[in-house]
Amino acid sequence: MRRRLPALATAGLAVLALVAGGIPTALAAFGSRAENGGNSVTAANDFRPPLVSAVAIQKSTAGSTVAGFVKQGGGYFVYANVGADTGNPASGIAGVQANVATVTTGSTAVPLVAGSFSAGGVAYGYRSAALTADAVLAEGAKAFTVSAADNAGNASSLGGSVTVDNTTPKASDVQTTNAGTSGLAEQGDSLLLTLSEPIDPGSVLTGWTGAATSVVVRIVDNGLLGLPLGNDVVQVFDATNATVLPLGSIDLGRGDYASGLLGGNLRFGATGTPSTMSLSGNVLTVVLGTYGSTGLDPVRGTAAGNGTSTWTPTATPYDRAANAMATTAATETGAADKEF
Repeated sequence: MRRRLPALATAGLAVLALVAGGIPTALAAFGSRAENGGNSVTAANDFRPPLVSAVAIQKSTAGSTVAGFVKQGGGYFVYANVGADTGNPASGIAGVQANVATVTTGSTAVPLVAGSFSAGGVAYGYRSAALTADAVLAEGAKAFTVSAADNAGNASSLGGSVTVDNTTPKASDVQTTNAGTSGLAEQGDSLLLTLSEPIDPGSVLTGWTGAATSVVVRIVDNGLLGLPLGNDVVQVFDATNATVLPLGSIDLGRGDYASGLLGGNLRFGATGTPSTMSLSGNVLTVVLGTYGSTGLDPVRGTAAGNGTSTWTPTATPYDRAANAMATTAATETGAADKEF
């Protein structure tokens, strides 16, 4: 005898059969892929900030070739290099700003503009307008930052440091070295001018960085009719022998390095091997070049005795922060001797 299933059970089996039969069809529907190249959507937001790679502060004094120093009340510029916006797609650089509140009170968002600039021998793509340091500013290192932002709101920043120097540079010493006959000025002899601190070489000669550069050295005879009316004096001229450089004068302590009836001067480096001038730290060195003579020049002589040199500077040179040189004379240290 065959037993019959209840009606409810039969209905349930029917439902299961329908569901089981529909699963492959549903899976096939979800597993298929419909493509339409014309309806492709790409999302590529700009999440990369423009990077600040270099920053600097340099005094705004004309002719300056040294960055990294300012003085209280002095003018300066802020410089920066900023890379291109590399977002995909790039939204573009919105602005570059500097926070120099440690140097100029309240200057927390100073704008920098794009251009072609140079500071301390380095090329920069952004620079601020001229700024002025606080009238009273303690010496020492001051931190600052430069930030760059793009139009998508991404930003980066880079910190830097500038040194405040309010001290006046002074002449400290003057010495000579001899390359041949003692007491005779000749090629290879040197003159060493020592300062209390390094100066900005651009304040001595436009564009000069301190590397060896050609100059002409003159020894001026202050005598007349063969009489030693004054000590002989050294002056340094530019390479054209037309303009005296603002290094002041060096009194050699004697009048017999050059002797003539009508005074005049001896020249070293105007022809032949040039004289050279270089700056290393706080010592400026001048090396004599070829001695050249004309018929009207005084006679080059060998000093008959010892003397003491004196260097009297001018106020034209300035230090790395633009403090002007003191004009106080410096006397040669050590025992009296023959110069050159």
